[in-house]
Amino acid sequence: MSQARWELENAVQTVQDSDVDAVYHWNPAEQREMQQARPWLQDPTYFKRVRISALALLKMAMHARSGGDLEVMGVMQGKVLGDTFVVMDAFPLPVEGTETRVNAQAEAYEYMVEFLETNKASGREENIVGWYHSHPGYGCWLSGIDVGTQLTNQKYQEPFLAVVVDPHRTEAAGKVELGAFRTYPEGYKAPDAGPSEYQTIPMEKIEDFGVHANQYYPLDVTFFKSSLDAQLLGTLWNSYWVKTLCASPLLQKQALVTGQLQDVAKKLSAADKSLWRPGTQRSGLPQPPALGEARQAGGVEGMYTAARLKNEHLGGKSVTRHVHPEAVRGGPAKRRTGSLPVVR
Repeated sequence: MSQARWELENAVQTVQDSDVDAVYHWNPAEQREMQQARPWLQDPTYFKRVRISALALLKMAMHARSGGDLEVMGVMQGKVLGDTFVVMDAFPLPVEGTETRVNAQAEAYEYMVEFLETNKASGREENIVGWYHSHPGYGCWLSGIDVGTQLTNQKYQEPFLAVVVDPHRTEAAGKVELGAFRTYPEGYKAPDAGPSEYQTIPMEKIEDFGVHANQYYPLDVTFFKSSLDAQLLGTLWNSYWVKTLCASPLLQKQALVTGQLQDVAKKLSAADKSLWRPGTQRSGLPQPPALGEARQAGGVEGMYTAARLKNEHLGGKSVTRHVHPEAVRGGPAKRRTGSLPVVR
């Protein structure tokens, strides 16, 4: 039941029997023809879609989750069918990551070569078609370092894909938070893509996100499964589900929610400082008089309560300005009324 719900949340589609061969069968002649034609050289946005097997999706989600607040990295195996990447499997790399970056060293490349050789010896002929890494808690996009890594990979290992997984948002949303991207060639001027899908970016990451946002583009991602990998998927799911049951959702989400609230507070503070400065008006609404101006007007000090200020700014209604009795010298407290013009 839990696995079925997970598949439903991630919109995992079942491959029909008539399409199984096209998806799962490895055709070396077809792949060589694609490598010789290299259609992506003529069209920087040639690749538009990604199909990821449920098995690879679950492996990437489990690996990203195991890293906690540290970034992790791995590679994906599969093939290319037309303008679509088909990701059949994924495996992690032994790399050292931090909370903001992850870099593969020589030992990781040695491990990758040995893994591929073992796979080919067992009959798995799929090549590496991309890399994945995690962004714990700050969304699916490519940083400046990620863009540089992907540019290098596309230069020497085409066709190549970049995938980003956010394990913290995955736990909070109940579905895998994942994005797939490819970079534009160096010197290429990207067209205006218009508004993209909304996602929250932490304040300390906004500059890095904005500077490199036009150097890559997202691909449409779908997920699939078939009866061929049902048993393996079920075995892997049992391990994933046990870890999910043993973990406390409240503790897992506590850090994410706290961080998001702190980020919202920072953004509101920055927005307030940029919109409200001495001598300026916000939204065309009248400002309360300065204390010095109030003293010059008849030698009395105007006193505004929070409620009356709110009424002035929001309603434009008539308000009563009360003069503090102690501010009046030699006479009873005076009261004067006035009305503010309605702000249209």
